[in-house]
Amino acid sequence: MLVDYHTHHERCGHAVGRLEEYVRAARERGLKEIGLSDHQPVLHIRPEDLLPEVAMPLEELPLYVQEALALKEKYRGEIEVKVGLEADWVAGYGEQVRALLAQYPFDYVIGSVHFLGDWDHTDSRQLAGWETRDVLTTYEEYFEQIRAAAASGLFDTIGHIDVIKRFGYKPERSWEHLLEETVVAVRDAGVCVEVNASGLRYPCAEQFPSKRMLEMMHSHRVPLTIGSDAHKPEHVGLGLDTVVALLREVGYREVYGFTGRERYAIGI
Repeated sequence: MLVDYHTHHERCGHAVGRLEEYVRAARERGLKEIGLSDHQPVLHIRPEDLLPEVAMPLEELPLYVQEALALKEKYRGEIEVKVGLEADWVAGYGEQVRALLAQYPFDYVIGSVHFLGDWDHTDSRQLAGWETRDVLTTYEEYFEQIRAAAASGLFDTIGHIDVIKRFGYKPERSWEHLLEETVVAVRDAGVCVEVNASGLRYPCAEQFPSKRMLEMMHSHRVPLTIGSDAHKPEHVGLGLDTVVALLREVGYREVYGFTGRERYAIGI
């Protein structure tokens, strides 16, 4: 395990542990780089209407960046600490996100689609949302937003690109065309795609993206990065050995890291 570019911590409300605990866990596991990438404050839902423990409050963001930058300096020479953010793509809020990101010296920004409107389809407390939705139509809506996120120019990498499958809801009709359209869109946008090991711990029981989607990405030469999506220090690096073995099977021989929002290759 060389790098882990997707981690969270206590500020987001649904993870545990201080930032430094994640850095120390990465160092102890022999990682060369650890990416700190907590959740962007939610911008499209008023705080009073937002379920608790979804993302860090807006007033915590500068404190998060300040602490992450301090850890980068503290552990220089021991492990590379990358300061990142997992940002939300929500249609109509791109410029607000752009203005927010411009205020901070991030090494990289993950773009993820957690919300379809006000519904957070990644939140286990909101599974009832599936009861009133057609699954294929929801998948179509989701992947349309992923393609828009990739094309926005806001993000360095697209996070857990097929996370819509997280809780095991899958269309009865074929949806492979959505994968192909999306892979072509991210290729054309020139963004990296994250291979996220956390899906191995959810009902879908496979990484994000699926092996089939990874095969498509390899054929289209889409660059990748990797992350555990750790929400506990002990989850740092979890599942990445499985992910790297799969990437090599598919044909990949490198993933990408980031500094100052510029990417560079890391051999696997």
